[in-house]
Amino acid sequence: MRATPAKSARPKRGSDAVLLSSAAKRAAPAAPAVAQPLAQTAAALPVDAPSAPARKSARVAKEVAAPVAVAEKTPKTKAAGKAAPAADAQQAVAAVAPTATARPAARSRPSVETTRRAARAHADAKRIFVLDTNVLLHDPSSFFRFAEHDVFLPMITLEELDDHKKGVSEVARNARQVSRLLDQLVVNSEQIDDGIPLDKLGNRDALGRLLLQTTSMTGELPDSLPVGKADNQILGVVSAVKIKYPDREVVLVSKDINMRLKARALGLLAEDYFNDQVLEDSDLLYTGMLQLPDDFWDKHGKGIESWQQSGSTFYRVTGPLCAQFAVNQFVYFEGSMPLYAQVREVVGKTAVLQTLRDFTHNKNNVWGITARNREQNFALNLLMNPECDFISLLGQAGTGKTLLALAAGLTQVLETKRYTEIIMTRVTVPVGEDIGFLPGTEEEKMLPWMGALEDNLDVLNMGDSEHSSGSGSGGDWGRAATMDLIRSRIKVKSLNFMRGRTFLNKFLIIDEAQNLTPKQMKTLITRAGPGTKVVCLGNIAQIDTPYLTEGSSGLTYVVDRFKGWAHSGHITLQRGERSRLADYAADAL
Repeated sequence: MRATPAKSARPKRGSDAVLLSSAAKRAAPAAPAVAQPLAQTAAALPVDAPSAPARKSARVAKEVAAPVAVAEKTPKTKAAGKAAPAADAQQAVAAVAPTATARPAARSRPSVETTRRAARAHADAKRIFVLDTNVLLHDPSSFFRFAEHDVFLPMITLEELDDHKKGVSEVARNARQVSRLLDQLVVNSEQIDDGIPLDKLGNRDALGRLLLQTTSMTGELPDSLPVGKADNQILGVVSAVKIKYPDREVVLVSKDINMRLKARALGLLAEDYFNDQVLEDSDLLYTGMLQLPDDFWDKHGKGIESWQQSGSTFYRVTGPLCAQFAVNQFVYFEGSMPLYAQVREVVGKTAVLQTLRDFTHNKNNVWGITARNREQNFALNLLMNPECDFISLLGQAGTGKTLLALAAGLTQVLETKRYTEIIMTRVTVPVGEDIGFLPGTEEEKMLPWMGALEDNLDVLNMGDSEHSSGSGSGGDWGRAATMDLIRSRIKVKSLNFMRGRTFLNKFLIIDEAQNLTPKQMKTLITRAGPGTKVVCLGNIAQIDTPYLTEGSSGLTYVVDRFKGWAHSGHITLQRGERSRLADYAADAL
């Protein structure tokens, strides 16, 4: 009884082989015709005892990987003859073993709804910055400085801009500039409620949108805050925007410290406007000089080259520290082999150094003035260098900034005739209360602000042996004549009338430059024509202009931007030389 089923199974196994071989000889479209005999053969097999053909089909199902569609699209070639049996085997396995798992389908593309959800999630990650009016008045293009985040402008901000737009001051000019930029953004914008792209005017870094307040928005504020005050209305708008967009972070940006304090007291996020700050810490400001380490010659002394040119010695050194040098930076080494030099060229890890002229010696005095310390010597090397068109001198009170600049200017105007005259200007920001309008011409109005000029001219015109100028040795009459000659070559100008002017062959001194904004500094420096040298003097620890800090001052701005330019130089003076009383007061107070 056992041999009978096995005997009857063999012809079917042979018939399967005959069918498969015949299918291999036929084309792929004929493959479905084989499925019916295979299905009948499989149906005739016992369910509880799988036969050899069933086991054969199961093995074929594990080895076959090509889908049936491949066999249908394969041309009638030798490869097609191999693909057809695979298709037949898959169909046979589907009939014999319905529980066999098929190959997983390829991963489909994300749907439109999935893409929209991802976009909404990305939008939720972006922050909303609500700008106070003083930020726009400080920087008219401030709403382009927030990268991919959105900017919200309350209606009361636009009202305050309208109140400040009248006049010729810098604040009024900025208010009008903001209004013009907003008009260019809003024009031809159909749906203002959805936001206006900030890159509409070509600002590629501004990837966010401008949101304007189009409806009445009032947040919950304490009853103790006056409702009619503009600052409190902006705080109410910030609170309402936070409720309207619960999934996004809403931040108030203001230059007003009290405004930020009130916002934090109400549980609102508030930040200062940091985009205008060049440095977060003034201690990181470029000083213009670098002390070389003790092992400098050990690491940079190999393969050194030296030559003489125009009375100076040049060294070409190579080493790892040279990559950190900046052009016109001063380097010094005070050891067994002292070196005081200026960097002239930097290429990779190779630098060219030029030795300095020693202005501490009396034979190299400048209008009777000699350098009293290392930093003053560096400053005079810059001031007397005709290749330096822009020089900035920083330092505390009494370090000699104005005196060195005036001495160098008078020498190059009256002796070497390199420049025609000295032009001196400064910002008219009072330390205390304003004394009101001043009578006279432009120069007469500026004279009370130029007390430093008069004091330094007196020092330069002293007839003693320490401060003699050669022409000042004729007693009082000689000093008076020299003073008249000096005054005829020094012009005092106001900043208010600088726009549109061009200075040719002038020695321009900008005193108290720390009170200038970066925009005002740009306006002054761009007045320089051919043959003009611009000297900026200031102390970033004595800033009197509102909304300006050590990091956002125009003086800090130009020091950072002109660093490394071949025709500019900077020195931070360290030691005070005015008097021992002034030095002690500067440190103790």
